[in-house]
Amino acid sequence: MNQGMQGSMETGNPQRAQLSAGGMRVPQQPRAADVDRQRDAAAGAVRGEHTHSEAPIPRPRPAVQRSSVRGQILDALRTALVAGELTPGEVYSAPALGERFGVSATPVREAMQQLAQEGAVEVVPNRGFRVVERGALELAELAEVRSLIEVPVMLRLARSMPVERWADLRPLAEATVRAASSGCRATYAESDRAFHRGLLSLAGNDQLVQIAEDLHRRSQWPLVGGPVGRGRAELLADAAEHTALLDALIARDLEVVRSLVGEHFAGAR
Repeated sequence: MNQGMQGSMETGNPQRAQLSAGGMRVPQQPRAADVDRQRDAAAGAVRGEHTHSEAPIPRPRPAVQRSSVRGQILDALRTALVAGELTPGEVYSAPALGERFGVSATPVREAMQQLAQEGAVEVVPNRGFRVVERGALELAELAEVRSLIEVPVMLRLARSMPVERWADLRPLAEATVRAASSGCRATYAESDRAFHRGLLSLAGNDQLVQIAEDLHRRSQWPLVGGPVGRGRAELLADAAEHTALLDALIARDLEVVRSLVGEHFAGAR
C-alpha cells in the first residue's frame, strides 16, 4: 500500500482501496468496526476531545532563541547609542557591528532596522546605517512635548492617588540615585526611564506610557557636536529631582509638582 493510500485510511475515508494482484485499484467496502471508529472520532471532535486520528501538534521551532539574540543586540545598540559609542553622522555596517558583538550580521541588521523605525538611525543603501544627527532644537521640542503630555497626568494623579501608591515608587527613585552615582550615562538612562514609566503607569493608560517612553528614549540620544553626556554631578542632580518630585506628589503640592517636572524636562538629556 502506498503512502497516499495509507493517509486515506488514517483519516477514515470510507472509499478505502487496495491493490489487486494485477495492480488495479479495487474499492473495498468499510468494515463495521471501521464505521464505528469513524463515528466515535467524529463525536469526539464535536466535543473538543483529542482523538487518535488527530495530527500531532508540532513543537515550536527554536525561533525564540534568535529573537532573544536580536533583543540583546538591540539593547546593546541602544546602550552604545546613549553612551556616545555610536557617533552621530557616522555610518555603521551590520557585519562590522556583528563582529564587534560576536554575532552574525542578521540580528544586528534586524535590530538596526528597529532603531531606524524609532528614528535613531537611517538606512544608507549598500552601506549600512547612519546615526541620526540631532541638535539642541530637537531636544527642546522633545522636552516641550513630554511636558505637555506628562505634567497634566501627574497633576491629576497628585489630586487623587493614595499616598501609599507614591511610596511604592520610592525604590525606583532610589535606583536612579545609585545609577547616577556610577557615572554611567547608559545605566542612568535606563533607571530614569523606569522611574517615569512606573509613575505614568499609575494612570492606567498603556498607550500613554508607550508614547511617553518613546519620547523619553529619544531625548536621551546624543547631540551632534555636543558632549557625550552629563557628568556624575549632573546625573546626581537629575536623580535628586525624582525624590523631590515624589515628596511633592505625596504632599499634593501641585505648584511644586508643576515646577519640578518642567525643570526636570528642560534639563533632561
